[in-house]
Amino acid sequence: MPNTDPNPPKVKILSVHQRLATSGARSAHIFRVGDRLHLAVPQLAEDVPGRPVDMQGGDADVDAVLYRWEAGRFAEHDRLPSPSAEDALSFRSGGTTYLAFANLRTGKGPYEVNVDSLIYREEGGKWILDEALPTFGAKQWHHFSIDDREFLALAQGVMIPGIPLVPQGHGRSVIFERIDGRWQEFQVLGGRFGYNWDSFRVGGHHFLAYADQLSPSVVYRWDGNSFVPYQTFGERFGRSFLHFSHEGEEWLAFACITGESTLHRWNGELFEPHQSLGGAGGREFELFRRGDDLYLVRICFVQGMPPTPKTDLMSQLYRWDNGKFEVLEEFPTFGGTDASYFEADGRCFLVVANSLTPDVRFRQDSVVYELSLDNA
Repeated sequence: MPNTDPNPPKVKILSVHQRLATSGARSAHIFRVGDRLHLAVPQLAEDVPGRPVDMQGGDADVDAVLYRWEAGRFAEHDRLPSPSAEDALSFRSGGTTYLAFANLRTGKGPYEVNVDSLIYREEGGKWILDEALPTFGAKQWHHFSIDDREFLALAQGVMIPGIPLVPQGHGRSVIFERIDGRWQEFQVLGGRFGYNWDSFRVGGHHFLAYADQLSPSVVYRWDGNSFVPYQTFGERFGRSFLHFSHEGEEWLAFACITGESTLHRWNGELFEPHQSLGGAGGREFELFRRGDDLYLVRICFVQGMPPTPKTDLMSQLYRWDNGKFEVLEEFPTFGGTDASYFEADGRCFLVVANSLTPDVRFRQDSVVYELSLDNA
């Protein structure tokens, strides 16, 4: 008989494919070495038995976990020393593949936030430490080029009320340039608690977007010699930017942890507000295309303050429809920090990094979802 239910049950798009036993996962970075698909999951901390819950606590001296796609699943392949890593980034330079980690701190409490951030290079199937750059509460690397110049931007800095944290250097977010095979400091920005970057080109100009917790989140423009402030997107609580081009226009999404996430459209001079992408908790975006369709994922981290955060939130999968993003499906995240889309074996997947249980412990699974986009 035909289905006459006026409100038939909605077919789910995301289904759990695999769970990964992670602890305080801060990123889910998909990359390739040759023809092999890899996943790097940097971890913030492990739980210390007997200690009270504290999303800023734990044992920071942990490893980053490296997985390799084998027989339709991720299998743990390696671990690299990477204390309290907030981010992983792979990039190619001079014909070599590198894997950089932004390292926040070391110790079990009290913590040291003047810590080297580690950059490994791939050599004969192994990861060899290539550089250890002095950093202060590092959170994200971003690799990009302008003409024949190669840059590596570092979002760093940390301030915690009641805890004196003093940088050994300037402690501000900074851009490095590749000179003679090494990263040398090129430009110091004003950010005091950096989180995220994105670089893009619009109208023949190069831009670098920078999100910060305590300083303004700013889009900088390259003037041929340095990056100069161009447009501000919020005085505080910025978490991430994501630029994309679609339907002949330029767009920029901005996540704010305490307020709305927003999508902005380029009007020829500035990015102007276009639509809301949901309320408080937004931390990271992932954009992908499948056929003629454009999809956006917003990952939500926590709501509330660190002493009593709400970590079990709903994150969103959107699809572009009639000039804006519409929510297709919501899915649960637990201190969600990142998501990466990938295709393998003729199927579509989304890996999501979760960092905190509902009772604020670090041992929380990250999840690989299979996407049934035909159900959209």
